[in-house]
Amino acid sequence: MPRDRRWLALGLAVVLASPHVAAQAPGSPELEFILRTLDGDSVRLSAQRGHPVVVNFWGTWCPPCRDEIPLLVAEYATHKDSGLVILAVDGRDQETSTKAVREFAAEFHIPFPVLLDEKGNVRKRYKLRGLPTTVFIGADGVIRAVNIGPLSETSLQLHLAEILPAR
Repeated sequence: MPRDRRWLALGLAVVLASPHVAAQAPGSPELEFILRTLDGDSVRLSAQRGHPVVVNFWGTWCPPCRDEIPLLVAEYATHKDSGLVILAVDGRDQETSTKAVREFAAEFHIPFPVLLDEKGNVRKRYKLRGLPTTVFIGADGVIRAVNIGPLSETSLQLHLAEILPAR
């Protein structure tokens, strides 16, 4: 292997192994953010304290994001009365237009807030490695699970069980 490639491979291995590069780890506190919604309001993450929260990072151009949104919509309908909050954070800085985000939200009848990460600051603070990424936060504001990549029905149920109140 050429010398430059060895250094590149070593650097990539260090970066991928570093806990400072991965998405926020379970057990760490939520990272506060305030983002504008499609409706022009603002949502503050810490204002959701006391509720189990799912923060889903997605993009309209992301096929797995399109696949998992219906799962999130269905779970929200099932658990909203038990206090579940879902925040759909669109990487607006990676979109072609806000119109595309509006069309996506309308197509999937998203009933929870669609937030616009207009400059990618929240994505960067959470150190996302890709989309979709979903962060499950307990009512105490502590991250319980991070799902990097598409959610399956099974993984969604498993992670929701970690944050929803016992029945």
